[in-house]
Amino acid sequence: MSGAAKRSGSMAATRAVVAMLVLAIAVALLFWWNPVGHYLWIKAAHVIAVISWMAGMLYLPRLFVYHADAERGSVQSETFKVMERRLYRAIINPAMIATWVLGLWLAWTGFGFSGGWLHAKIAAVLILSGVHGYLGGALRKFAEDRNDKPARHFRIVNEIPTVLMIFIVIMVIVKPF
Repeated sequence: MSGAAKRSGSMAATRAVVAMLVLAIAVALLFWWNPVGHYLWIKAAHVIAVISWMAGMLYLPRLFVYHADAERGSVQSETFKVMERRLYRAIINPAMIATWVLGLWLAWTGFGFSGGWLHAKIAAVLILSGVHGYLGGALRKFAEDRNDKPARHFRIVNEIPTVLMIFIVIMVIVKPF
């Protein structure tokens, strides 16, 4: 990879980290100033974090599909490693943390952790977090050129976040129980 490409990627990662820090600082200030009076702002930040997390959770397995077919040590494989690492560290991890922190606060403040729909939603988010961890393990294996899963495996894994997202949205909007 050329020096210019490394600098460009480094700048993009820096911008992503700065954006997440600005969001975190803004939310922290809202909590400090008047958390109950800013419920809707915190809810908006939660939705932004969820969208960011889901975007990464849907994209990372797709990168793995292509990476699994790339020859180990090739330029293509090395490019995938950089893309996957940056996506996971700069977007997916911070977004998941923000989703959990804000979501738990909303669940406590808005609902007192009551309601079967909320418990089902939290269970689905726990499973999604497990998928997040699984993808992190796969990322480490790809980084070390130790992946032993075929592209088909990651095509199937790519569907899990989608199914969980559909279930979670139904729980939040419809509140069936």
